[in-house]
Amino acid sequence: MAYAALANPEPLEIHVAVDTGMGRIGVWQDDALETVRAIRELEGVRVTGVGSHLPVADEDDAFTREQLERFENLVAQLRADGLASPVVHIANSAGVIWFPAHAGDLVRPGLMLYGCAPRPDFQSRLQPVLTWKTRVLLVREVGPGRGLSYGRTFITDRATRVAVLAVGYADGYSRHLSNAGAEVLIRGRRCGVLGRVTMDQILADVSAVSEVQAGDEVVLIGRQGDEEILVAELATKAGTIPWEVFTGLGPRVVRTAV
Repeated sequence: MAYAALANPEPLEIHVAVDTGMGRIGVWQDDALETVRAIRELEGVRVTGVGSHLPVADEDDAFTREQLERFENLVAQLRADGLASPVVHIANSAGVIWFPAHAGDLVRPGLMLYGCAPRPDFQSRLQPVLTWKTRVLLVREVGPGRGLSYGRTFITDRATRVAVLAVGYADGYSRHLSNAGAEVLIRGRRCGVLGRVTMDQILADVSAVSEVQAGDEVVLIGRQGDEEILVAELATKAGTIPWEVFTGLGPRVVRTAV
């Protein structure tokens, strides 16, 4: 009824969200037929689409197939009940990739727009479109037995050449990457991140890349030379998912389209 009140002067076209397993928003599937009937009785509102969402298309094929079947059965019921030519949509990135026969009229990809596959077995068919870079601020020689970063959680066991990099958790480089085996690319080489990630800076071991100097480009996500760090790698080491890495990039990170 609130939507109907907004119609002026033309009927307001709406899509009905149906909860077929996500448990987040939408009309419960069992109530959807009666709900759509009630909406269609309202003046000023016209139902032009029906959508739902897949919660485990990247994890549970059996559940997803059953969910898709239930959704498609509901759509068939709605059409038989007189809902003419609704726009049907349910597929997220994982749905588009692994269940293309059920794509419907519209798809709602998210992660794959970044060239990142919801499951690694499809990654070779996508091209990452985002590169995250920073710069080396300082390079210094550190002797053995020195603590690096807050908490002294990393102690050097040898003479180490350390690069200070201009990025931290305030930019979206997760603190969970502290002492987690994360790496960055400098001059085409992988360099391990040392100690805790701080707000504005991280430290990298450049002992094996002797020519590194202040001002050098550092790749946090993306390709440099023959090496590449995928967002999935960073997410795994942070104990999270690629979606959170992408959406966690802070406003201090300058965006440049190329």
